[in-house]
Amino acid sequence: MQHTLVERDLELALVLSPERSVPVPARLTYRTDDPYAVHIVFHVGSEHPVHWTFARELLVEGVFRPCGHGDVRIWPTTLDGRRVVLLALSSPNGEALLEAPAGTVSAWLERALLAVPPGSEAEQLGLDDGLAELLA
Repeated sequence: MQHTLVERDLELALVLSPERSVPVPARLTYRTDDPYAVHIVFHVGSEHPVHWTFARELLVEGVFRPCGHGDVRIWPTTLDGRRVVLLALSSPNGEALLEAPAGTVSAWLERALLAVPPGSEAEQLGLDDGLAELLA
């Protein structure tokens, strides 16, 4: 089975304080062989890239309204007239608030949703075929 990769490099802003943020190169990745998840790598091309994986559904919802709890929270907002999506990530190593351009994230998500429409994720995994084989 041929798997599709939907990737997008973008620059996020790591929010340090209300007045200060630093640019962070990142890559959004969606793989049809892992249809329920989205992957983000921060510090792309650096010696110590940071990888995060969470539910695609969370990002889809977070573009429109606040969602998530615990390690990953996502919500849309407008800053200085720009539409952005904020990602609050927390791990045992610390917490980060990242700002992503909403248009870029939405366009990438649209491509990911076209690759695997919502509700058809299980078909990508071939679970039905495997189950049918087991029960045959």
